[in-house]
Amino acid sequence: MTKPTETGSGTKRRTIIAGLAGAAVATAAVYVIAAPGGNISNAQSCTVELAAAKAAKPFSKGEVAAFLPAQNPLKLDELVFKGANDEPVRMADFANRTVLVNLWATWCAPCRKEMPALNELQVEMGSDDFEVVAINLDRGGPEKPKAFLKEVGATDLTYYHDSSNGILKDLRAKARATGLPTTILVGPSGCEVGTMYGPAEWASKEAKDLITAAMTVQREN
Repeated sequence: MTKPTETGSGTKRRTIIAGLAGAAVATAAVYVIAAPGGNISNAQSCTVELAAAKAAKPFSKGEVAAFLPAQNPLKLDELVFKGANDEPVRMADFANRTVLVNLWATWCAPCRKEMPALNELQVEMGSDDFEVVAINLDRGGPEKPKAFLKEVGATDLTYYHDSSNGILKDLRAKARATGLPTTILVGPSGCEVGTMYGPAEWASKEAKDLITAAMTVQREN
């Protein structure tokens, strides 16, 4: 029995359907790759921090109830600021460590209030695996912020600074750091674990439990 010959219109219809299907697949691929805050490269390179964010979430309570665990961790290892001797410092320099990045200024009253707690956190938890990285954003010289740190006894914090406010602008471009203080927990891959907008009692048990929970997952991975 001879197989019926497909008409020209039928062939054309099949070609159009196949083309539309191919276009749909291509479009889907573009959206997966380019989705804001959740691209494939970030998802692959920030897996440890994503797990740490999930582990920290139950501890976002009490003094750190406003801590927001990252759902799509941002890669932050290219952020640049300065060290105590004006040397350039990159977040990438803290690779394989967990750091609590705090942006502050002497003109920011809530920042001033939380600085002793950040110093206490550094004293109690500072190690080869963890550091409080408090970055001063005063636009003048270092005299005023250094004098303030000495006045409140926060001398265990390394003096990091960025008078250009470049780091603040870079974080705002990533939809972070809407104001001061802003504090970001960054994992060993240089990715965000979570962010806190506004002050917190960083020497509290809740804060320490949250950071410990995140670090425990990071050590296991």
